[in-house]
This record gives sequence, C-alpha cells and structure tokens, in this order.
Amino acid sequence: MGLYRRKDSPVWWMSFCVDKRQYQMSTGTSDKQIAQTIYDAIKGKIAIGKWIPELREDEKPKEYTFIELSEKYKAWAEGRQKAFKRWKSYLIAQLVKKFGDLFLNDFSTEVIEQYQSEMLSKGNKPATVNRKIAVLAHIFTKAADWKMIDSAAIPKVKMLKEDNKRLRYLSKEECQALINACEPHLKPIVITALNTGMRKGEILNLRWDANIDLRHGFILLDKTKNGERREIPINDTLRGVLQGITRRLDISHVFYDNFTGKPYGDVKRAFATACRRAGIKDFRFHDLRHTFASHLVMAGVDLTTVKELLGHKTLTMTLRYAHLAPSHKVEAVKKYDNFLNGKTPQNEGQNQLKYYNSMTVTKGSLTANA
Repeated sequence: MGLYRRKDSPVWWMSFCVDKRQYQMSTGTSDKQIAQTIYDAIKGKIAIGKWIPELREDEKPKEYTFIELSEKYKAWAEGRQKAFKRWKSYLIAQLVKKFGDLFLNDFSTEVIEQYQSEMLSKGNKPATVNRKIAVLAHIFTKAADWKMIDSAAIPKVKMLKEDNKRLRYLSKEECQALINACEPHLKPIVITALNTGMRKGEILNLRWDANIDLRHGFILLDKTKNGERREIPINDTLRGVLQGITRRLDISHVFYDNFTGKPYGDVKRAFATACRRAGIKDFRFHDLRHTFASHLVMAGVDLTTVKELLGHKTLTMTLRYAHLAPSHKVEAVKKYDNFLNGKTPQNEGQNQLKYYNSMTVTKGSLTANA
C-alpha cells in the first residue's frame, strides 16, 4: 500500500484497496512530492465514497445500438401485445429506419425533440407523433429492465398536445348513401360498424364460433382495446345481414375474401371509394363508430349505456357526445322547476328516434322505414 517505483519505469506508482479490491495505478510523474499529492487526493475521494475506478476494456459494459434493442423488443412483444402485428411493428420499423445505428447512450432529449419537429414538419399530426414517441419510450423502458442501458440515461420528452375534439358523424341520409355506394364485400362490414360501433379491427377479426351468438343475439368480444370483455346486442338489422352472409365451414372468420378465402387485413381503399361515390368528404372508417354513438345519444340513450356499448373504460371519452342530447338538460331543469313550485309532472312521454331498430334489409341493402 502506498507509493512505489517499478524497475522499468521512472514514474511513481500507487497501490490502494477499495471494497476489498487491490488497485495499482501510475501517478504519471517522477516527482515524489507531486505523486504524494495525487495519492492523497485519491485517498480523500475514497474516504467520502466519490472515487470511481476506470474500468478495463474487458470490464466495460457493452454498448448497444437501437437496432439491436429493437430486435430484442420485437421478439418480446410479438405474441404478448395484440397491437404488435396491427400497427406497432410498423412504427418500430420507422424508428429503426431513423435511429438504427445510433448507440443507446447517444440518445438525448434534444435528439428526440428534433425527431418530433421533423415529423411535424412533414405534416404528421401531434397524435401520430405521440404514438411513435410512446412506442420509443416503452422500448427504452424495457432496455433498462434488460440492463442494456441505465434507467437514468433514458431521455425524457414531453408529449405534444393533441386535438381530440374531432367528432364527425353521418346523418341518416348519408348513412344510406354510403351503404348504397359500398361494394358487395364492404356493405355488411359497414352495416356492422353502423349498428354496433365496433372498431375496424374488432369487426375484421370476428369469428363465427368465438364471437357470434345469433341464438341469444349478442356479439361477444373477449379481447378488446381496453382489455375488458364486451357484449354487443345484435339488432334486427344486423341479424338480417349476418344471416345473409355465406358461411364456409373451412373459414372461421365472418368477413373474408371470396377469392383467397383469407380474412380482410384492411378495407381502407374500398371504404375511400365508397365515400367518394356517396359524396362524403373528410370521413374515416373510425367515424362510423362516432356515428353509432351520436345516433344513440340523439335517440335519448343515456351516456352510461353508450359507454358500455362502445367499451370505453371511463365516462370521460363518452362525454364528447353529451352535447348531442340537449333535451336531457331541458328536461332536468323542468323537473327542478316542478319540484320548487310543487307542480305535478305531466306524463308527456318522450319522442325517441329509433333509427337503428326501424331499419330493414331489402335485397341486400339497408333501408330506413319511414
């Protein structure tokens, strides 16, 4: 322990012990007084626990690139996450294209924020940018779990503010025009969406034995977006449509390509064509879900029931449709007035739009009764 000289070197070396491990290090000087000062300084740091030894090359932790992490993450996510095949693998591929060769320790808040700005400049909406950043954040969380990076090194980035106020829905006349404009394979899919409010993925993944119960009149969804089971009643309109679909014993899916026998992966192009034919602009397939919910509320259905039919985890998401039921507020104030003034409420009855229940299937198309 202390200072010493080696036979083959004029400089002074020092020897000391930290956590039961012996270290021999060069002071880099042949001046004993300077060497003593260096040695004393190191002993001082050791005493207060602030001396960190330099690691040998064989002791240094491996540095991983983003592409190495992404491969490990994909192997972990596939089979565990339902969303992986639907869209997550696509987002990961985009992230790899951007950051593939970058070492994990080279990521920083600035690097991620520059990526956000780049995506926005290319016309991506804040919601789209946030989905990518959320995936990136979870990948880094797993990297820390797998000891591929220190958790303290994970860059922290704020999500962009999103505008979730979009509420586009069709009128009854537009619904009919859209259905009439659909190709034969698309028509039952659109009618299912209008009568259930199901998401596109939920509809395209429907299987006869697993999900359709025509006997009791329910569509059963075990694995939904929020992870909870959902039961959706089958009305007369939807029952007629489902009963009109040719079911093949060798195909389990409800909706499938007649030529290939495989379920549809997407109907985006066919749906866009139908909207164009019907003269409907700025409308996405997911807006059929908004249409279903909006018509329910306008028909006088309470928001709690709408929440359960849509499969929302909380009432917050359902409240976006509340403004479509102003009659509820009028009725509430009227009841309050009657209570204060001792009036007897009149049994006036309430007119409710029964749009979905009044629709019938005629020659393969959906038509509303007058």
